[in-house]
Amino acid sequence: MSLPLSEPKLSTYDDVLAAAQRIEGIAHRTPVLTSRTADERTGGKLFFKAENLQRGGSFKFRGAYNAIARLPAEAKKRGVVAFSSGNHAQAIAYAGQLQGVPTVIIMPQDAPAMKVAATKGYGGEVVLYDRYKEDREAIGRRLSQERGLTLIPPYDHEDVIAGQGTAAKELFEEVGPLDMLFVCTGGGGLLAGSALATRALSPECRIYGVEPEAGNDAQQSFRSGAIVRIPVPATIADGAQTTYVGSKTFPIMRALVDDILTVSDAQLVNTMRFFIERMKIVVEPTGCLSAAAAFSGIVPCKDKRVGIIISGGNVDPRALAGFLAG
Repeated sequence: MSLPLSEPKLSTYDDVLAAAQRIEGIAHRTPVLTSRTADERTGGKLFFKAENLQRGGSFKFRGAYNAIARLPAEAKKRGVVAFSSGNHAQAIAYAGQLQGVPTVIIMPQDAPAMKVAATKGYGGEVVLYDRYKEDREAIGRRLSQERGLTLIPPYDHEDVIAGQGTAAKELFEEVGPLDMLFVCTGGGGLLAGSALATRALSPECRIYGVEPEAGNDAQQSFRSGAIVRIPVPATIADGAQTTYVGSKTFPIMRALVDDILTVSDAQLVNTMRFFIERMKIVVEPTGCLSAAAAFSGIVPCKDKRVGIIISGGNVDPRALAGFLAG
């Protein structure tokens, strides 16, 4: 499979390689974990890329740091603005702090309190909005124009996509070719970047994006061939409450990904419990999407080498306790 030549501004694997050099020694090279229990449960050999242990608690740090690092000096001086339910917010604020770049983050009023606090802790100026009544992109454009800030969206950005692809690059470098790769999916930045790395390093690997069944905009878009917009989905996977995929991520997904799968919130809770009880790691609901799909058996993993990208671990302790007690 190859990318359409009519999209010259789409990210490429060369961009992923450049991003890897840019973030080397700054982003963590997160560990790849294994679990005998997970292998027995699925019949395959599973490799978990633990981006919940990344700086800022998620894969988002990779793309955020790469995007800010690519800005001209004058743009860095003025600062950047971003919108996010939490992980991109923290990543931009943290990456900005490390590079001396002011950051303004637009976050929903119902974002997890821990994510808002962390964003402020990294020096980000937080602007709250009502995700059900207001348009975060419009707010971002307005602040960008009023203050001269560079807008860095959470997924629909070439440098963000390239940075996210470094996680899959590291996975393949450590474990070699895989038969399947499951990737958590919201707006498609991680999935698009992972697809670029996969086709370069393990071209026969089947790639599956995974999103909440309550918010299957990526699946609808993938199967219809055009971007589908949906209302804000009701799901505990707050990082995947996107309402449509990006214009820069979707062409890559369509060209290089094999399918988009969905899982229920109940499956996410069960997977969170598995990670805590069996692997002793904390993973947020969105970060459980990929593993939940592998555990579900919707795509059989028996006798396969399977990659699982755990996207993040930023879950409020009280919310976590509530999920597990339910």
